[in-house]
Amino acid sequence: MRIVPGDLDDSRVVALLDYHVHTARGATAPGSAHALDIAALRAPDISFWTVWEDADLLGVGALKRLASDHGELKSMHTVPAARRRGVGTLMLRHLITEARSGGLTRLSLETGSWDYFEPARELYRRHGFRVCPPFADYDPDPNSTFMTLEIGPLPLASKQL
Repeated sequence: MRIVPGDLDDSRVVALLDYHVHTARGATAPGSAHALDIAALRAPDISFWTVWEDADLLGVGALKRLASDHGELKSMHTVPAARRRGVGTLMLRHLITEARSGGLTRLSLETGSWDYFEPARELYRRHGFRVCPPFADYDPDPNSTFMTLEIGPLPLASKQL
């Protein structure tokens, strides 16, 4: 598996993101879904990546810069056929590394509170994310779970490479 910057004009990427937005919104109360569409992912404060195995798109993930030291995970999604193969973990580790490389010391995310989102919440918990109050422009919402992780600065040895 390899991670590369995502091409938001690739029809395979567009189809997966459309599926992600549709299913996330379908599994969340109206007004509580915060999945980003293609236009929102093109914002200059968002970096977007894709996971591939040969020519098969397996997943996507994005990182939004909220402040000089704080970022938000967005649009994490693995295709159903590739779930339980480590795609989400691979992308999450990549996003954490990218965040550190960009000077971020904290990552946060919003995901649904409904059962559909339990696998995502479990993935984030396994990697140290903890439930937190709403951040950035989010309002309290019983249909949302907010999580955060202090990632600290990039280790000094890595900065010198």
